[in-house]
Amino acid sequence: MSEAASAPAARATIGDSEFDRDTAVTLREPGVYDLALSAGWTIINAVNGGYLLAVVGRALADALPHPDPFTVSAHYLTASQPGPAVVRTQSVRTGRTLSTGQASLLQYDEDGREVERLRVLASYGDLDSLPDDVRTTAKPPAIPPIEQCFGAEDGPAPVPGSSAITDRLMLKLDPSTLGWALGQPSGKGEMRGWFGLADGRDPDPLSLLLAVDALPPTAFEIGLTGWVPTIELTVHVRCRPAPGPLRVSLTTRNLAGGFLEEDAEVWDSADRLVAQSRQLARVRLG
Repeated sequence: MSEAASAPAARATIGDSEFDRDTAVTLREPGVYDLALSAGWTIINAVNGGYLLAVVGRALADALPHPDPFTVSAHYLTASQPGPAVVRTQSVRTGRTLSTGQASLLQYDEDGREVERLRVLASYGDLDSLPDDVRTTAKPPAIPPIEQCFGAEDGPAPVPGSSAITDRLMLKLDPSTLGWALGQPSGKGEMRGWFGLADGRDPDPLSLLLAVDALPPTAFEIGLTGWVPTIELTVHVRCRPAPGPLRVSLTTRNLAGGFLEEDAEVWDSADRLVAQSRQLARVRLG
């Protein structure tokens, strides 16, 4: 084997990775950005909601005077498809420490008319300016080491439909939350695992918007199957993550009327709680 063939692939860097290229937006005019939603971030024929949030988050980071998302709330209105799209942004308020904006992601129907896919309201600031004081009772989730967890490549069969997103992620799930994959769901609304990007790119605030929605839904471990579309998703980014893999914990305590909540915590390699989220999602019963 040649020396070039045996050399490990270079790790991607922030700003020069598949995630950065696939979330890139191009300014058309003030407040309006053109982009292409990549088919590489689909699962069961749906574009991942966290990826969509990261795309809109990148546009808002360009449009607003502050660089980092602090809180981002999105309502998912219609299903997005891979292909051309546009983000329209508007500044709502600008202050010294926070700026607030809103944005809509739109695509085009067969007649060329714009169809709104999701609408976002977000506040941005500068994570590097935050004080170091932390007072918390939160603790990192107890997840086995990565080598004792399992990814999609360890499963007996791929998920029906597109699973392109799994090729772009380093996702290793806690075996105690994998009963659903063996036909023996625990009945507990829990999902835990290690998260990273497959090309080795380290996490940053925008990739945290993806991380909170990248694990299999807790509905699987409750005993439900099929698509679990997000209705609303709110993410709080607490600090800039340290390099290295993230630990993500999802919990659901209440499923009623065909809807469930899913709470996420994201911890970095320095044992810091770097992001939290809550989403409302719809499930198919029966």
